[in-house]
Amino acid sequence: MPRPFTRLAEPFAFVRQFTPSWFAVTMGTGVLALVMASLPWGGAPERRLAEGLWLFNGMLFLGFALLFGARLALFRDTLKPMLLHPVQSMFLGAVPMGLATFINGLLLFGVPHWGARAVALAEALWWGDVALALGVALLVPYLMFTHQSHALEKLTAVWLLPIVAPEVAAASAGGLAPHLAPEAARQVLVIGYLLWGLSLSLAFSLITLVLLRLTLHKLPGSEFAATSWLPVGPLATGCLGLLSLGRAMPEAFAGTTLEGVAGVARDLGLMAGLLLWGAAAWWLAMALLCTRRHLGQAMRFNLGWWGFTFPLGVFTLATFELAHRTGLGFFALAGAVLALGLALIWLQVMVRTLAGLWHGELFRAPCLEAVTCPSGR
Repeated sequence: MPRPFTRLAEPFAFVRQFTPSWFAVTMGTGVLALVMASLPWGGAPERRLAEGLWLFNGMLFLGFALLFGARLALFRDTLKPMLLHPVQSMFLGAVPMGLATFINGLLLFGVPHWGARAVALAEALWWGDVALALGVALLVPYLMFTHQSHALEKLTAVWLLPIVAPEVAAASAGGLAPHLAPEAARQVLVIGYLLWGLSLSLAFSLITLVLLRLTLHKLPGSEFAATSWLPVGPLATGCLGLLSLGRAMPEAFAGTTLEGVAGVARDLGLMAGLLLWGAAAWWLAMALLCTRRHLGQAMRFNLGWWGFTFPLGVFTLATFELAHRTGLGFFALAGAVLALGLALIWLQVMVRTLAGLWHGELFRAPCLEAVTCPSGR
């Protein structure tokens, strides 16, 4: 049996090789905790398990943030290769999205324990998350336009990661607003809608390109198998965002000149959410078919497999919200099937991640392969 970390014998090599793709672990784990807490039939045991998973995810995010910060502080020469890498740079979007799952859990699990202090922390973290999401959504596309090398035949849905981050923050705004004073809630909701529009408009453009690329150049290699699930993410998050933002609008704008608009936003949010859910369902069905084809090939595990979890998790949350808003049993049944599938996928991906962590196989930054440094091997 190989010794653990045999590939990381030199001091701090694991810090130098730490990549932002690790934050995808916090995205998948965080969304599973939220799904478990949203189970319509769930009781106290399920909620305690969900809360424990959320706490575990918070520790993961903190640990990853410290490792990423240490890499940038100790190995500044690794920043430029990461930013210019056509794939690794995309995973910078996973940082604010992983943080958003912690914020949502803080409102769900932390408020009953810590009350106003949890709300204040969630609000502060949300503004930080907005800044991170906007920064990534501007920086990475700018680098794509000016420095990185891309081609249509190499395009994958991983391009969606940096631009979906603002949309995830927008969905979190709908959960945060009901805990705030009306004036603060209105500000958060308006910014949430702006983030939603910014993100989803770009996501539709990229999804169109993904569809064109798949038609002209067929499926990418099996190492990118999970990318076929990524278009589900912005569509499902768009659905969930409209539902959560619209639900919070009437209370926040009660007694203002926009009170009537708030009611319309709630109702239109439901209608548009249904449309986006349908679009996400098509992409999910297609992702399942593509994954089935990839299974016939040699699919070697990598951190990209966490892409199987977050899109499915957000789609599940949107499905449960539609079940609550419409009262239709179809959505409740679909949500149950999706939640079970998410749990099974998360278990398999987490087991493989832990195995790769034990053997040190996952501490390898592709953007540094061409960089010569004594401590980088």
